[in-house]
Amino acid sequence: MDETVNNLTSTESEKPGAAPDPERRKMLVAATSVAGGAALAAVPVPFIASMNPSTRARAGGAPVDADFSRLDPGVRLTAEWRGKPVWILRRTEAMLKAMRDPAHLARLADPASTVTGQQPAYARNATRSANPQVLVVVPVCTHLGCVPTFRPKVAPADLGPEWHGGFLCPCHGSKFDLAGRVYRNVPAPTNLVIPPHYYLSETKVKIGEDRGSAKT
Repeated sequence: MDETVNNLTSTESEKPGAAPDPERRKMLVAATSVAGGAALAAVPVPFIASMNPSTRARAGGAPVDADFSRLDPGVRLTAEWRGKPVWILRRTEAMLKAMRDPAHLARLADPASTVTGQQPAYARNATRSANPQVLVVVPVCTHLGCVPTFRPKVAPADLGPEWHGGFLCPCHGSKFDLAGRVYRNVPAPTNLVIPPHYYLSETKVKIGEDRGSAKT
């Protein structure tokens, strides 16, 4: 903009005796401003276009990779698949021990994951996972679709001494343990969904695809 104005001034000064034309100046400056604005507006387009395919692919159910190499035990991270969150929780030995406690299992509605369609066959086990140390779960309550909160603290005041950590739905109080298994006598009818997944390495998982399958 500044260069254009300076060039316009020097051109006018080459014609001694000629009066500056303010209308011509306004037209040139306006035209340059429009062109400059159009150029700036065009800059983000390639970046947006380059992001669109991956966005469409995720929405359409394409598998996604998640790296949890920096995840400490007892901590979770969130990935996205099919437009839904997927939590990856690295469980501690204390968490795994509590999940096997017979008294805890008696509080669950489906401790053995007998309801089909809630998990792949390889996650139909005591930890509902392909790797006992790691939970990969879709945190969408099976009652009305709310996202539960992660409550890892043992025996908090509002949940009582029998709580060994898990997920609490803030909408209607449904409770799930650290394997996503639903408690008895809560609104949610079934366990949280375990998506198809397999491990690319010890700390990287592909979500949305079983090993050897093209797509699920």
